[in-house]
Amino acid sequence: MKKIILLLIVAAVVAVFAFDLHSLLTLDSLKSSLGKFREFQAESPFMVAGVFFAAYVLVTAFSIPGAAVMTLAAGALFGLLQGLILVSFASTIGATLAFVGARYLLRDSVQAKFGNRLKAINEGVEKEGAFYLFTLRLVPVFPFFLINLLMGLTSMKAFTFFWVSQLGMFAGTVVYVNAGTELAKIDSLSGILSPGLILSFVLLGIFPLIAKKVTDKIKARKVYAQWNKPAKFDRNMVVIGAGAAGLVSSYIASAVKAKVTLIEAHKMGGDCLNFGCVPSKALIKSAKLAHQMRHAAKYGLHATTPGFSFKVVMARVHSIIKAIEPHDSVERYTGLGVDVIQGYAKIIDPWTVEVKHTSGETSRLTTRSIVIAAGAEPVVPPLPGIETSGYLTSDTLWDEFAKREELPKRLVVLGGGPIGCELSQAFARLGSRVTQVELADRIMVREDPEISAMAMESMRADGVNILTGHKAVRFERRGEQKILVTEHQGSNVEIEFDDIICAVGRKARLKGYGLEEIGVETNRTVITNEYLETLYPNIFAAGDVAGPYQFTHVAAHQAWYASVNALFGHLKKFKVDYSVIPWATFTDPEVARVGLNEQDAKEQGIAYEVTRYGIDDLDRAIADSDAHGVVKVLTVPGKDKILGVTIAGVHAGDLLAEFVLAMKHGLGLNKILGTIHTYPTLAEANKYAAGEWKRAHAPQKLLVWLGKYHAWRLG
Repeated sequence: MKKIILLLIVAAVVAVFAFDLHSLLTLDSLKSSLGKFREFQAESPFMVAGVFFAAYVLVTAFSIPGAAVMTLAAGALFGLLQGLILVSFASTIGATLAFVGARYLLRDSVQAKFGNRLKAINEGVEKEGAFYLFTLRLVPVFPFFLINLLMGLTSMKAFTFFWVSQLGMFAGTVVYVNAGTELAKIDSLSGILSPGLILSFVLLGIFPLIAKKVTDKIKARKVYAQWNKPAKFDRNMVVIGAGAAGLVSSYIASAVKAKVTLIEAHKMGGDCLNFGCVPSKALIKSAKLAHQMRHAAKYGLHATTPGFSFKVVMARVHSIIKAIEPHDSVERYTGLGVDVIQGYAKIIDPWTVEVKHTSGETSRLTTRSIVIAAGAEPVVPPLPGIETSGYLTSDTLWDEFAKREELPKRLVVLGGGPIGCELSQAFARLGSRVTQVELADRIMVREDPEISAMAMESMRADGVNILTGHKAVRFERRGEQKILVTEHQGSNVEIEFDDIICAVGRKARLKGYGLEEIGVETNRTVITNEYLETLYPNIFAAGDVAGPYQFTHVAAHQAWYASVNALFGHLKKFKVDYSVIPWATFTDPEVARVGLNEQDAKEQGIAYEVTRYGIDDLDRAIADSDAHGVVKVLTVPGKDKILGVTIAGVHAGDLLAEFVLAMKHGLGLNKILGTIHTYPTLAEANKYAAGEWKRAHAPQKLLVWLGKYHAWRLG
């Protein structure tokens, strides 16, 4: 029976288009037929109204394009009041018929096919379906007919669908019917410039913006219902966390003369300065110099084994942190106009932050907006025996190793991501016997296989014992021996170690500052929308705590959006832009990337071309004895538009910047090729990569004719 009904509906819709009946539902047809309709209306006003009502119901029920024109026609034929009544009820009845039809004909098969994948949607509709439908009706993000059909596939009750649609569509119906009444008044070209018509079309244009504001207000009112908003505020903005996102957010707020407080419980500068980017790069530099000394022969010098004190190396790392600290210090930010508080912050309600000061005192601040920038912390896997293993993380190793006189002799690094790879290679170059354990079949799994293979080959040449496909199972203590037991291809593999670094990833800091108490949703990170707003439109999150990228430069990027939206969102809000995100892993060779690589493009089904340029052919790289690596560019097939770039080689992170700029501003490879690059520099690799693309896309037929032309010129 369902199949027969579905065939009849399809046949009816096909007939409408086959006999060109849909052409009657256009603005031109409306204008040309208006006179005849009015004649019929004068003779039989009730019959015309009834036929119009029935036609409107059928058009919406069968999802035939033309409902908007019919709404204008209602205003032209019946005036504002009668037209509004007819359209309001006819559109809702037709929409409900489409809703019921979709439910009867399609819902069971769709639910059976997708099953549990629709569970979350059904639960969401059951919980917030009425408001969600109201928002879609008030602000028509999706086509009218599509909402009817999709809602029919959910668990929403038909009565709820009817009354919410009736209410949600009413404001839009008023605007369109009113515009129709003005269209009916045009009888000459001068009528086009009538104030009434101009006002009606202005209303049509700004209605979605007004409707969006209204729905935002309704949603905010619902969210804030349980809280008492202060009559006045101590601050315009309070920022929790003084890492990259927090520092930039508070800096921007102070720059625009807002009253801002920055609260930090630990060290100013956050993870990057104290535990991540800065100390790791300082260590990598020392390790690279030690590596160059061992391999000085390739520079024409005598190779030598570097002699050094590990304690002095670690002291240098901490001295570099100290040298950069003033950039992120309390004194600097106080001088910029930021009120900096050292203590623990807890959000009491959407406008109140409680601070437990390091002195032990407690105070409260009221604020118009809050930016959560609490950062992330290392993941420690819950392996048996790990608590007695003496494990270190990328946060704790710097202080612990600073106490050591000697380098770790046997070091295990758990994890094959960027942090694990950087640390493994650095300690191996300094002289540790490093074993790196990775569960996956290769390290750096986010990169293309050829790039991770290149990194793996280099690291193994430096002495890192890389064990891929090894699953960490447990830790054991046998007297003074410390052992990591792993599983590989069904067998146990034991690895004895002196020190172990857990580098299996980082997780957002979500506990301890009141998110649970006020109901802010979290799922590995703080859940935000495209404006970085949480459940509460005045509470924002930025940086590692918000995701989706755990990079210092992305945290700073997000901070601009979070702070500007927090301070000026009532006037204009900005959606955070993730379209061009670069990153780099500072192994040797460095691996830097922006946009898509091949494995991403394949997974997403995006067509691409690949252009490669081998850095081993670059003059400056040859002169520096660093002639290894590749520039790999993905472009749109047949075009020079850049989809993504991966560079593996010396200073790859620096070389990538040109491609980041090009992608951000829509510049293709032809523009890079046409730009003068200083000789001899590593940056020429980018130009030569563009040249490789140009060579592959040279117009061969034209070149043949040019060859004949030049031969003719020779006589």
